[in-house]
Amino acid sequence: MEIKNKIKPILPHLIAVLLFIVVSFAYFYPVLEGKVLKANDSTVSKINSKEIQDFRDKTGREPLWTNSIFSGMPAYLISTRYPGNLIKYADALLRIFKMPVSVLFLSMLGFYILLLILEVDPWLAMAGALSYGLSSFFFQILSAGHNTQAIALAYMAPMIGGIYYTYRHDVLKGALFTTFILALEIQANHPQITYYALICLLIFGIVEFVYSWKNRSVVKFLKTSAILIVPFIIAIGINFASLYTTYEYGKYSIRGKSDLTGENMKSTSGLDKAYITTWSYGVDETFNLLIPNYKGGSSRPFDRTSETYKILSQNNNQDYFKQFQKYWGTQPTTEGPHYVGAIVFFLFVLGLILIKGPEKWWLLAATILSIMLAWGKNFMSFSNLFIDYFPGYNKFRAVTMTLVIAEFCIPLLGFLALRDIFNGTTTKKEIIRGLKIASGITGGFLLLVIILPGIAGSFLSQNESNLPAWLKTALITDRKDLLRNDAVRSLVFVLLSLGIIIGFIFNKLRKEYAIFIIALLVVLDLWMVDKRYLDADRFERPSTIQKTFTPSVADAFILRDPSQKRVLNLSNPFNDNSPTSYFHKSIGGYHGAKMERYQELIDSCIYPGLSMFLAGAGNAKSVEDLQTIFNNTPFPSLNMLNTKYIIYNPGATPLINPNTLGNAWFVEKPVVVENANKEISLINSFNPSKEAIISNTFKDQITKSSFPVQENEKIELVSYQPDELLYKYSARDEKLAVFSEIYYPAGWKCYIDGKESQYFRTDWILRGTVVPAGDHEIKFTFKPVSYYVGNKISLASSLLLILLFAGYFYAKLKIKSKSV
Repeated sequence: MEIKNKIKPILPHLIAVLLFIVVSFAYFYPVLEGKVLKANDSTVSKINSKEIQDFRDKTGREPLWTNSIFSGMPAYLISTRYPGNLIKYADALLRIFKMPVSVLFLSMLGFYILLLILEVDPWLAMAGALSYGLSSFFFQILSAGHNTQAIALAYMAPMIGGIYYTYRHDVLKGALFTTFILALEIQANHPQITYYALICLLIFGIVEFVYSWKNRSVVKFLKTSAILIVPFIIAIGINFASLYTTYEYGKYSIRGKSDLTGENMKSTSGLDKAYITTWSYGVDETFNLLIPNYKGGSSRPFDRTSETYKILSQNNNQDYFKQFQKYWGTQPTTEGPHYVGAIVFFLFVLGLILIKGPEKWWLLAATILSIMLAWGKNFMSFSNLFIDYFPGYNKFRAVTMTLVIAEFCIPLLGFLALRDIFNGTTTKKEIIRGLKIASGITGGFLLLVIILPGIAGSFLSQNESNLPAWLKTALITDRKDLLRNDAVRSLVFVLLSLGIIIGFIFNKLRKEYAIFIIALLVVLDLWMVDKRYLDADRFERPSTIQKTFTPSVADAFILRDPSQKRVLNLSNPFNDNSPTSYFHKSIGGYHGAKMERYQELIDSCIYPGLSMFLAGAGNAKSVEDLQTIFNNTPFPSLNMLNTKYIIYNPGATPLINPNTLGNAWFVEKPVVVENANKEISLINSFNPSKEAIISNTFKDQITKSSFPVQENEKIELVSYQPDELLYKYSARDEKLAVFSEIYYPAGWKCYIDGKESQYFRTDWILRGTVVPAGDHEIKFTFKPVSYYVGNKISLASSLLLILLFAGYFYAKLKIKSKSV
């Protein structure tokens, strides 16, 4: 009997955990067959981290740098382990089911904990957790391979719950829990999601302060806020190594300030406004929260039963079928809508009417703010305000992602409304009034869309206005059908949930049955929509995926060359998700945070040369012609980057650059220039084998105006590791050496015969140094202080958290033993 009494209070929680496990594996059942999710960003991550992982496996240490992407960059935002951060062991334990099962499980578990903190009945909290975990955006980002983003979203709910608990309940317990979850949130390594979670918390804090002022409890609010500084300090300390190295690199990346000046150049740090707002939600696209296909859904082609396919077939144009997509909104492309569920949206509107107090206002304010920010370039005056004045906002792109705040707030407020309905704190009269208004707003709008679908717009995207009338008619017909069918579908779910609540308040349904049916309907609604974007057909066996990494004819040819030469793949070279970086040291690649100077080199120097070459390549009748055209195209930027091989067709032998300069070389003439604009302007016209363009900043290191080079004087790379490069040379007198390696002073050190030596930036992006006469050895090593000091701080902070938990539980046990 005693055991039964002990189990009874925790039984709902055990059932909740079991339910979340079952739902997660049921949705992602192919993992039980040994299959894995094939997603673009997961594949890119494997490609970019290949050199890093190989070095790690071979030596047991972190390289911290890779030369396989964009001619070289720090590994911090690709793959780096931080041994001082002990929270990673807790994270690994929580993610025991691996991806993508673990993220769905944790999303539901985290939201369940939040609802429990907000005093929601455990059985109702399970339904709320299902609604959050099955929100369509999770499945879209998982299908794209945005794993860190999904994990950060999973930890977001309990993190906010911990802070709420600290203010409303137990300060010490809440602060400890917040420290633990906040450390996990930062460990997820998706600063953008963490940043949006902090915006949500800022709004909560403002509303909490206003209510504390009204209730004359400002002192308590300020004390609690002061205590909560400690969790933030410790959580940041635990993750200090990763945060510090990322911050340090940020100053050199495209999120930092450009050295160039001019009308169209960035004068401050942060991303370009156009880049930030490229993916902006259309204002009316917001109705996707209620109707998934309001703007067509995703950028996928219609099926073969569509009017579009039929009419193209009739006109013998079926080969162009895949060019026409369901989505017709203002975004360039989209994986799908931010659909929260028709029932959940209805409950949110109901919550706005029924819920009283601060919860309603901070959740409503956060929702509205996230929607307005997601409009981006469609509400540029508001976006400019945040980009220009809100700290850190200009570091992130794809403003549509701010909708994760709404996708958190909407189900939360909706299930708080159900909490008050089911626990009897709201009167029957208030509930009926609320149901009338909420069903009138949501149901009325859905009915209007069904009757007058044209309120959604023209059903044509901006680039479809010049299509023939017969094709436009077919597209409009298909998209109207998508909209109307989903509006009917949403209306049915709204009416069913309305009926369940009415049945409960009129005593026709028991509370338990009502909760169960609502949970079932929520799962049915979201599950069917989620399957549109991530279904079993996206899973493949690891052996099948591995075939993606089979060397092509071009790759196999290049791999026969053991030298450290670089490769350019002409297939979208600087947004390249092909396995080029998996096999070679590429001058291109795929990454959202390349170096600012490297991006400027691409835009100002590499692209103009490629455009000239590709214009001439159109006249080539043979591979020999193509090679001749390449040889006759001036490419100083490719030559100095040691680009020997150019892949123009993976199934053919690559072109060979006869003018590549190698890993390092001596030059005769230093060209010192006064500013960055002059530096980059000379790259397209200088001779990198004879000259070195050097900023005025480094003029003190240039000892003379000329460094004559004899024919037999050379410098060679004799040993290569990603984080250590060893050169040997022989010279009769002092020489100016240029190294075809990316200049990054935050960690790279130069040593001549074991003694540290100065080096400088040359040729816009490379390294250079003046070396003494004689036979010598030059070594470049990458030992960033930020990483090594950061790990010490991370370890100390991790141990501090462990001690705090141990002290808390020891004190609790001591108090308990005294009371016995």
